[in-house]
Amino acid sequence: MATDAPPPAKEERPLPSAEEFSAVQQSAEFAELRHSFRSFAFPLTIAFVAWYLLYVLLSNYAGGFMGTKLFGNINVAFVFGIAQFVTTFLIAWWYSRHAAAKLDPKAEAIKSRMEGGA
Repeated sequence: MATDAPPPAKEERPLPSAEEFSAVQQSAEFAELRHSFRSFAFPLTIAFVAWYLLYVLLSNYAGGFMGTKLFGNINVAFVFGIAQFVTTFLIAWWYSRHAAAKLDPKAEAIKSRMEGGA
């Protein structure tokens, strides 16, 4: 039998102030978290965009090369196209491992302090 009773009340903590957010943003720990993220995400993003643009440019300007049959009806363009999907999933998997190992613990420590847990 379902009831319309509200869930048990959680302990309400006051939200951090704007000054507290600014102080955390200026901290060395937050700068290290931001550096860990950027040093992983930016180079990988640039590399993937370059790889994607190479695929697009080759498709537009190197039709003969992209049409080269490798085996059966599989050509270079098809292999490159599939490789785009594969690299997308590999990057997502790699980022997930990086975030779990390097970013999440640092972010959780900052969050718990901001919420008054530490």
